[in-house]
Amino acid sequence: MFWRILFQMLRGSRGRLAVALVALISGAAVISALINLDLDIGSKLTEEFRTLGANVVIAPRDVQAGSQPNSQVTAKVDASSGADRNAEAPLLMNEADVLKQLGSVQLREVVAAAPYLYIVSRAEKTQVVVAGTWLDQALKLDPTWKLTGNWVASREDQTHCLVGSGVARQLHLAPGSSLELSYSGRVAQLRVAGVVNAGGADDNQIFMNLPVAQQLSGLSGRIGLVQLSVGGTAQNVTGVVATLANALPDYEVRAIRQVTEAEGSLLARLRLLMFSMVLLILVLTALCVLATMAALAIERREDVGLMKALGGSISRVVGLFLAEVGVLGAIGGVVGCVAGVALSIWMGQRVFATAISVRWEIFPLTIGLMIIVALAGAAPLRMLGKVKPAVIFRGE
Repeated sequence: MFWRILFQMLRGSRGRLAVALVALISGAAVISALINLDLDIGSKLTEEFRTLGANVVIAPRDVQAGSQPNSQVTAKVDASSGADRNAEAPLLMNEADVLKQLGSVQLREVVAAAPYLYIVSRAEKTQVVVAGTWLDQALKLDPTWKLTGNWVASREDQTHCLVGSGVARQLHLAPGSSLELSYSGRVAQLRVAGVVNAGGADDNQIFMNLPVAQQLSGLSGRIGLVQLSVGGTAQNVTGVVATLANALPDYEVRAIRQVTEAEGSLLARLRLLMFSMVLLILVLTALCVLATMAALAIERREDVGLMKALGGSISRVVGLFLAEVGVLGAIGGVVGCVAGVALSIWMGQRVFATAISVRWEIFPLTIGLMIIVALAGAAPLRMLGKVKPAVIFRGE
């Protein structure tokens, strides 16, 4: 009997209940979309920030790691005079020692890592910055690189190099061109495999595999720094830096603060904005349901009076109306959540230019919120408990 009466109540007040249902569906759609974005936006932002390049640097204690991962921390040698400045030797690190200590730390968050040796060499009569590294890891460290030509995929390749677009314009180089670099009487004959366009300092550098740079500079087994790209949130990066600092006490381990702080600040602001919008939508939806239920309570005074005259208890009568509102909230939550998931996918493509993953946990969360909002908006139905059958029958 209870469910039959409930069905008739839903059917008999379709007009007013439709208004409340539309409000609940609209609120559920926006809320579920925002929650789905919030649950997935952290990983998406992390992926976007990782495209900015390395975010952790390991360097000698005397070197202050700059804001840029490729901040030209060089061997500090005078290429023009051809004499090594031995006073600057402490600015270099032992490659085998650093990589051995780094390899002893198993960190799943590290996406890519590569040692670097920066020197200032000569190409014809022009001084150029040369970066020796693991070229197979360079693209993982900076996915924004756009390459014209071929990539140097092997660390053993000692005959090819990559040149930045600025250097290529200055020296009139193209893929396939030959390039001669000289340093302190030593010469390296290389062929340009590709031209790198990164839109930054990399455009003014020449990249080669680390052994070639070490042979050219006479600094065998020495490196200037190690760059790492660490995945995860800013808190994950901070944790990795702390772990590496403990594992490599003789070296300076620093996070590139401009990247990690910007990521954390942007994520916090976006989440605050989304939380504020969810709270505002919940309040507005509850107010809309409240207005609808107030009008509905006035219309149903006669029905309540008849129920009470037939012996219906106040708790059962009010429970019947609350069940009606709860059903509305559940229906609005289910339909709105489906629409919200579609909305979040659309927002991800149009606003963030990335695919937003569907988090299935938002379905019970959104449905629960809508039921709570609907019940909160049903406060006027409590007035029905004060209805007196005699007054209703007299037509007052």
